[in-house]
Amino acid sequence: MNENNKQGIEIQLDEQVAQGNYCNLAIIAHSTSEFIIDFATMLPGLPKARVKSRVVLTPEHAKRLLLSLQENINRYESNVGKINIPSKPILNPFGNKGNA
Repeated sequence: MNENNKQGIEIQLDEQVAQGNYCNLAIIAHSTSEFIIDFATMLPGLPKARVKSRVVLTPEHAKRLLLSLQENINRYESNVGKINIPSKPILNPFGNKGNA
């Protein structure tokens, strides 16, 4: 499957990757040269989370991802409504692990 984005870059996406992975936990670590994001699934009642995907980014690309996510969240909330986050989550699913 080929898709084009705004810049006209051809992106190849095979069927297995296109199906995606459900993740409800992200663990973020960083060093001076890279950011590592582990996307995992944590099931209720189980003490372990299974990492489904790891993404390694340069600091510049991590910041670009942050800005792009913020822009998309703003668009989403303008169209659909505010995303509410409980003030006291049972588990911080997208917390920061700190330095690698």
